[in-house]
Amino acid sequence: KLAAECQSAGYPGTLIPYKCDLSNEEEILSMFSAIRTLHQGVDVCINNAGLARPEPLLSGKTEGWRTMIDVNVMAVSICTREAYQSMKERNIDDGHIININSMNGHSVVPQSVVHFYSATKYAVTALTEGLRQELREARTHIRATCISPGLVETGFAFKLHDNDPERAAATYESIRCLKAEDMANAVIYVLSAPPHVQIGDIQMRPTEQVS
Repeated sequence: KLAAECQSAGYPGTLIPYKCDLSNEEEILSMFSAIRTLHQGVDVCINNAGLARPEPLLSGKTEGWRTMIDVNVMAVSICTREAYQSMKERNIDDGHIININSMNGHSVVPQSVVHFYSATKYAVTALTEGLRQELREARTHIRATCISPGLVETGFAFKLHDNDPERAAATYESIRCLKAEDMANAVIYVLSAPPHVQIGDIQMRPTEQVS
């Protein structure tokens, strides 16, 4: 549906949808195999998928914690590995891997429902810096970047508070939030930097956001 919307709007480029459950490694590997077959490989990988479940540290369900680990940490790592291998096998030396992180990956807010989520985003902070170091050791010019937003108006709150849609909606009504377009512009900025410039992390919040 989104691909058709983009085409009818006359946007440049082509959006090619591919169904993939990022908590399932086999589906991720199948996706990268299809990309290799249909489009040669990956030059830029943007790890954007992420979710939070309302599972506090003292009373949370293991299943919710595991889902966050699988999507927010393991999928990022698997996609990063597969993207790098795709670049390496085609001698792509100027690729880019961008992890959509969170301000929760830099500070722990006093809200118990996002404490485990915050831990997964701290992991993304560490993974991105570790990736940068390994890319240097591999003597490539492939770059690694985090983009860490605060509150962005997406379906995120409706997943976190899936039993309380009114609370989810209120999340985006209290202040003027960031939009998906703001994130896209940050990605474009990162990709537009000259080859000798590696942007480590962009931290961005709504101007009205308190924490």
